[in-house]
Amino acid sequence: MPNGSLDKFLYDQPQFTLDWTQRFAVIKGVASGLFYLHEGWEQVVVHRDVKASNVLLDGELNARLGDFGLARLYDHGTDPQTTIVAGTFGYLAPEHARTGKATISTDVYGFGAFLLEVVCGRRPIEPRRESSDQDLVLVDWVFSCWSRGEILQVIDPNLGSDYIADEVKLVLKLGLLCSQSEPVARPSMRQVLQYLEGSILLPDLSSLGISATGLTSANRQGFDDFSMSYQSSMEFACPHSPSVAESLLFGSR
Repeated sequence: MPNGSLDKFLYDQPQFTLDWTQRFAVIKGVASGLFYLHEGWEQVVVHRDVKASNVLLDGELNARLGDFGLARLYDHGTDPQTTIVAGTFGYLAPEHARTGKATISTDVYGFGAFLLEVVCGRRPIEPRRESSDQDLVLVDWVFSCWSRGEILQVIDPNLGSDYIADEVKLVLKLGLLCSQSEPVARPSMRQVLQYLEGSILLPDLSSLGISATGLTSANRQGFDDFSMSYQSSMEFACPHSPSVAESLLFGSR
């Protein structure tokens, strides 16, 4: 992988930053790889450490999800076992820390943090600066800007003005949806792929009662109804066959 890890382009060498088209392609590549891990293989594979430093780029800047040292496997249709909590602070789903269970939903949470990281060029948690007495929590900052109708203010300055606003908004809103503290509020990677490819429309976050701490109890049922309706009404034909998705991974069978 001659271009090394993605975080090098986000943080270490801004003079060689990726443009928006390249970043969007990386996002879709990682999403396709996670979908294969969760649904395309003979067992469920939970990666447990999705982040920019574990995304590697080949000579054409195609993304491969690497480092399966923390991965856990379990059979489809079974309940994952409790494990020692492992992962990277800022990408860990709150229920994983609470229950010790690593699931596909905890991977989706980490992927949500990754989405915000790629668009904003900032880590999920950044140490406080001289002008602030608090650490910056990326998902809270993006949510705050979204709630004020100023979501494009969070874009990585290295991108300049050369980006597709609708795609950026889609990825940021999807990052918020995936990063919800309530697991029921998160889409599956199957749905994530369709959102990214425009096969289905991302639901309006306001109508789902999204807040900085998760879904409000009054609106949680609405998301359940949306998810159940989607699953029952659509036969998913993934444009990335397992053989293609498998090529986006290291360590896949």
